[in-house]
Amino acid sequence: MTAPETDSRWLSDTEMATWLELMSMLVRLPAALDTQLRRDAGITHFEYTVLATLSEAEGAEMAMSELAFLAEGSLSRLSHCVKRLEAAGWVRRSPHPTNGRVTLAALTDEGRTKVEATAPGHVAAVRHHVFTPLTSRQVDELRRIAHRISATIPPEIAPTPTLS
Repeated sequence: MTAPETDSRWLSDTEMATWLELMSMLVRLPAALDTQLRRDAGITHFEYTVLATLSEAEGAEMAMSELAFLAEGSLSRLSHCVKRLEAAGWVRRSPHPTNGRVTLAALTDEGRTKVEATAPGHVAAVRHHVFTPLTSRQVDELRRIAHRISATIPPEIAPTPTLS
């Protein structure tokens, strides 16, 4: 991976048009998914991501630091989110049994019920906004393009999403 050029080389007209479309999608798609989840399930997209990630984990439990990484949020953001999810009865926190510096987050039975009830509407929204407009070839291209772009971003750069 190479560092960005230090000399500014302006974008071509095609690159600028592509960049503007990409930025529009990066802002509008999360907002659309968040709107659907808030309307239909009363939770944010980040809260759904946390619940869904826990539902896929072995024993429906994992360290908060790992959960933050997988949900692509900061530990602080995750902590606030899990506090809300605990209040709803969907997640519980506990100290790690052998490492007192680690806090575990676990999905409750009520949390699993919430994920299972919420997933069909979320999947339908993802399908509507992302997959229905594309051909199967374009889906493959999108996956490859997203992977190549993501590969230029160092993993130590913490995501800073704007949605709560």
